[in-house]
Amino acid sequence: METITILGLFLMAYLLGSIPTAVWWGKRFYGIDVREFGSGNAGATNTFRVLGKNAGIPVLFIDVIKGTISVLLAHFSYFLDGSNEFINLELGLGMTALLGHVFPIFAGFKGGKGVATVLGVVICLAPFASCLALCVFLLVLFSTRYVSLSSITAGLSFPFFLNIVCNNQNQILLFFSVFVSALLILTHKKNILRLLNREESKINLFTKKI
Repeated sequence: METITILGLFLMAYLLGSIPTAVWWGKRFYGIDVREFGSGNAGATNTFRVLGKNAGIPVLFIDVIKGTISVLLAHFSYFLDGSNEFINLELGLGMTALLGHVFPIFAGFKGGKGVATVLGVVICLAPFASCLALCVFLLVLFSTRYVSLSSITAGLSFPFFLNIVCNNQNQILLFFSVFVSALLILTHKKNILRLLNREESKINLFTKKI
């Protein structure tokens, strides 16, 4: 029964992550599949780029919430809150939600890069370090208007804030923070090339696109 419960939690986390917010929101309210425009990515960034802030903000919020709720599912397990097993489960559920976001079963396994969902995960696991990384994201975003550069910079700063500033002693979280940074770099390889070639698109958060 305990094994079935854990498997059920992972299934729920994947299904939550698989909710293709950008795709459904764009089709329902704008009659547009965002994957057919802009970067072709089914995430909040491309939603901002294609449909503007009125669509991008709710998509971003929901994608963050997907990661947060997935981590909170760990409280339905039999593990003691704060134990290594509990933290492992939180991480596992969060990563499963991320997997669902990137490869959503409800959208032909073609999803987004998972930045917003990762944010929802780390907010639960390390709220203070996450807030500091979010400040870095906003600072870079408002100064450059490059969402990709903002995401990469914030991701790289997260291990520093968690392990140095917040003096994290949990080895599991340490490895997770490094994994998050590496993941953001890997998922933004094309963006990095466009940034280096000065071909990356900037985003305007203050105007309505459609």
